[in-house]
Amino acid sequence: MDMKTLLEKTQEGLSEELKLARTHLKELEFKRASNQLKNVRDIRKTKLTIARIETFLSSKK
Repeated sequence: MDMKTLLEKTQEGLSEELKLARTHLKELEFKRASNQLKNVRDIRKTKLTIARIETFLSSKK
């Protein structure tokens, strides 16, 4: 998710995206633990997305 998309979302929209990203991260970590994940870099990308969303949420308060 890029910065432009995050800037356009409301606080509720960002909260929903954060929930979805955390769920996606959990799924990726389960797949990694069972050796089903081909691209482990997806975990890093998802963590980066979560950090960006949390930063935007804290700045919008």
